[in-house]
Amino acid sequence: MLRPASTEAHTISALRRDPRLLKIPPYLSAFCITVGLVWLLLLPLNDYSRQTYISENALLPGQVHTYFGGSEQNIFNAYKHEVKALAVESQDEVSRKLSDILKSSGLKVARQKYEYQAAGNFYSGENVYAILHAPRGDATEAIVLVTAWRNMDEEVNQGGVALVLTLARYFKRWSLWSKDIIFLITPDSRAGPQAWVDAYHDAHSSPSVASLPLKSGALQGAIVVDNALDHRFESLHITYDGINGQLPNLDLFNTAVSIASGQMGIGVSLQRMWKHGDTYQERLRTMLRGMVSQGLGHASGPHSSFIPYHVDAITLQAVGHGWQDEMAMGRCVESLFRSLNNLLEHLHQSFFFYLLMQANRFVSIGTYLPSAMLVAVNFTIMAIALWLQSGRAPKTKITSSKGEKTPELEMVMVKQDGMTAVIPKQDLSTVERHLFLPVVIILGLHFLGVVPLFIFNNTNQMNLSQTLFVFNLFNFALPDLLAVLISSYAPLTHQQRLLTKSFSLLLLGMFLATLATLNFSLAFLVGLLASPLSFLGVPPSDPPQGEVSAPWTIAKRTLSSIVLHALAPGVVLFAVCTYSGVSVEEVLTQAAFGWNVSGLWTQVIVWCVWWPAWLVGGVFVSPLRS
Repeated sequence: MLRPASTEAHTISALRRDPRLLKIPPYLSAFCITVGLVWLLLLPLNDYSRQTYISENALLPGQVHTYFGGSEQNIFNAYKHEVKALAVESQDEVSRKLSDILKSSGLKVARQKYEYQAAGNFYSGENVYAILHAPRGDATEAIVLVTAWRNMDEEVNQGGVALVLTLARYFKRWSLWSKDIIFLITPDSRAGPQAWVDAYHDAHSSPSVASLPLKSGALQGAIVVDNALDHRFESLHITYDGINGQLPNLDLFNTAVSIASGQMGIGVSLQRMWKHGDTYQERLRTMLRGMVSQGLGHASGPHSSFIPYHVDAITLQAVGHGWQDEMAMGRCVESLFRSLNNLLEHLHQSFFFYLLMQANRFVSIGTYLPSAMLVAVNFTIMAIALWLQSGRAPKTKITSSKGEKTPELEMVMVKQDGMTAVIPKQDLSTVERHLFLPVVIILGLHFLGVVPLFIFNNTNQMNLSQTLFVFNLFNFALPDLLAVLISSYAPLTHQQRLLTKSFSLLLLGMFLATLATLNFSLAFLVGLLASPLSFLGVPPSDPPQGEVSAPWTIAKRTLSSIVLHALAPGVVLFAVCTYSGVSVEEVLTQAAFGWNVSGLWTQVIVWCVWWPAWLVGGVFVSPLRS
């Protein structure tokens, strides 16, 4: 027997307005945040992480005998002596000399000039590269061996440049290559590699970046060599983070670790964890460092410029004092190139989304993604709850003066499943939602994020610290200013406040859930910092009845405002920089460089997603709001 449609609708409507049901979402939201955080903290345990393994059988890491050494040591020493002599020369002289050395090895050599501008600074130079055409190939695929004249620490990469020059001469003598090998030497570690890889894929902006006179086939991988030491090293530090949190195929990282630690007996470290005892604390710290680096999305080395073009790349950096010499590093590169030379297709078998907590232990996306999704879904839960509240009819207060008859509340009778109930008619009434003003406010605040986005990406480096200070001062008063303006020119009803907050949280949750599949770390960190927005600035279930100016309400709003201002994006940036000992100017300069040169979009998430949601929360907790 079918139930009457009207009775079914009345029952659902009454259930939706049940005050006990509407008290659940805040607790459910807090539960999701807590579970998401605990989920992340459980990942370093053995039960939730896995040992790394090679998925692509064709790589065969460490299965070949390497011959780099012996007389190559003398050639390396000679090249290193020349590199040291060039350290005081001009960039033009360095490029000319490096071109002559590569030509003497029988390679085709070309140069590329570039010039970028970001944060008032000019980044210019000339890339030098040479192509070794594969004796057994058809020039359809290539592998890149990269080194920068100055590494990420702005040190002259004397060992790295000399090693690449030596390997170019050494690889030329072999006839086993099935892929072309490109030897690339850039003046720096950021602008140079970006200009070269952009031009290689015809994605450069002329005339600031010149086109490449020589090209080969599709790039299958890139290995960066960084050795600025003038002594023997202890271990290899592998850097793998790409721009916007993109990562190379895990097989490339695992191959490098297998060759270095297994075949060559060289220790491997990552995320600047020089000593790793494989304890829970060290795994967690390594994972969190990787998340911060991935969340920032900046270039962590020359390899980062290749990853957005689906070219798997890593940087091998010699660190520490030990007994390993440049020949050991050269054999490691040789074996790595021999493995890549075996590939019949692009690396695709292993993971592209992962978190590393040790050189041989990782967590895949299927295991860590729920933690960010739980944090993001808490905003959606609160948004749905506020939407339901906005459709409730305001409760009628039954008051009467002495001697007057109390007005009666109109009741209706509902029958279902043989039972009868009498409920207030207002619980079944439908309230029309007025969406125009909340939608205009939300869209306006999100478009307002373009202002700080433009300011911080186009301000001179010398003024960035002062600009952030002035912005934080202005941002401190901005929610109160917006609250006064809205109250004066477009006062919101209680329903419109609920809808505005609902739309804000809904957009925040939607953006973060989508972002979690692309850059998990950024989504998780922003979601965690923005989580108080689910509880602060949320209008009450029912419209206030004359108690707005009560001391308790003012105190509650003031306390909420202090908490929100402490978690403002600009304040968080300043606090993190102070804690980590990094200057604000350096962070903002790198961000501006990434925006103008590398296509970094972390700032878009901060200023056009996080900041507008923070503003909405700040407006609703403002003590000046009527």
